[in-house]
Amino acid sequence: MTPTLVRQHRPHQGGTPRVDASARARDWAEIQERMLVPLYEAVYERVEAGAGTRLLGLGCGSGLALLMATARGAAVTGVDAGAPERLALARARLLGDNARTSAAPDAGARLIDGVPADAADPALPPYNLITAFQPAGCTAGDYEQLTALLESAVPLLGRGHPVALAGWGPPERCATSAVLRVAARLTGSDDPELPFGPRDLGGTDGWRPARRDDLEQVAERAGLKPDGSGRVACPFGYADINSAVRGLLSSGLFDAAAGATDQTQVEKELEEALHPYLRPDGTVWMPNVFRYVIARKR
Repeated sequence: MTPTLVRQHRPHQGGTPRVDASARARDWAEIQERMLVPLYEAVYERVEAGAGTRLLGLGCGSGLALLMATARGAAVTGVDAGAPERLALARARLLGDNARTSAAPDAGARLIDGVPADAADPALPPYNLITAFQPAGCTAGDYEQLTALLESAVPLLGRGHPVALAGWGPPERCATSAVLRVAARLTGSDDPELPFGPRDLGGTDGWRPARRDDLEQVAERAGLKPDGSGRVACPFGYADINSAVRGLLSSGLFDAAAGATDQTQVEKELEEALHPYLRPDGTVWMPNVFRYVIARKR
């Protein structure tokens, strides 16, 4: 059983914490990314993704959602910026022997280290599905970033076709919200009455719970018409405390906290926050609910 840890903020070391980017990407791909599989499946079922689907995945990371789409017969293009280690894993997953090539049409997938505009191809029809599966509503400014990303991607989508957005569900339905507050507390932005989420859609200061219509507002700001939503249970389950800490750190949600204090302090605080979810067999289990919105190009 993990001992109770005393909270003691260490002096700020300054700058972004040094991390092993390759190890962090592997932890994401091997531990954390699979937690969102029920979300991916629910969205693909809702939009009937399959043969004939031309999917553009924004923030595709290490490519698990794209891989699941290809299993349904979809042709996929993934775009991510500033995540070369994750994209390298996505290439290995999706392109196999062609992994050294950034775009291999014969392999049925394209992976692009860049922005949505880089995924344009005049020789091909417009995309008929865009996904943004990185859950919004957890870090300051993420709704603004998602809006900007969508605004640049929507011109590549055919009229009337869907865009799928994902976000955290209500804090009372997300056990992980208590753990995410570690990041808020260590960066000095925590309020005990406000579990997590930006104060308002355009703000970058303070924290508040995710509201029901946040994703709809993002869609509308990007020129899309909301056309339905759903909730999906996505429990976070880990083999042990160490795996839980590694998985959560791989999300990048605690990087600001590590910069404000230090990596060791963040890991200790995470272990303490995870203790209530430690089961007798040593595994960690946190029930969560995520929300998705389907919007269409006008």
